Amino acid sequence: MTSEFAIAVHALVYLNHKQETLASEELAKNVCTNPARIRKVMAKLKKKELIATKEGQNGGYHTSMKAADVNLAMIYDALEIEAVCASWKSGNPDMNCMVASGMADIMDDIYGQLNEVCREKLRRITIADIDNKIFHREER
Repeated sequence: MTSEFAIAVHALVYLNHKQETLASEELAKNVCTNPARIRKVMAKLKKKELIATKEGQNGGYHTSMKAADVNLAMIYDALEIEAVCASWKSGNPDMNCMVASGMADIMDDIYGQLNEVCREKLRRITIADIDNKIFHREER
């Protein structure tokens, strides 16, 4: 996962909590990052219609869906990230060795399976669930 995912989830929970249009500067203060990073992440969420924007003096970002209808897999997909990926692959498909020539495909398959398990888990968690955990903590 990337920090973009944490920023997106945080921003959506905050927008849901405030129920008003917020500028990137206000979101950035709450998320503890800079407004440029907020705008970059929010642009991806807007493209997938997970949020909406308002132009002008009192412009900014606001929710476009009910919190219970936004699951974390939707955010994950909007950001086009993967939970598990490799920037480097071992072996070489052109080598005359079954291990060296086959390892990259095997690892890609394992990573793909892990990403699908992660996506399935994220489908079961909504912005409303996170809001409830924050504001209605259950006794442990």
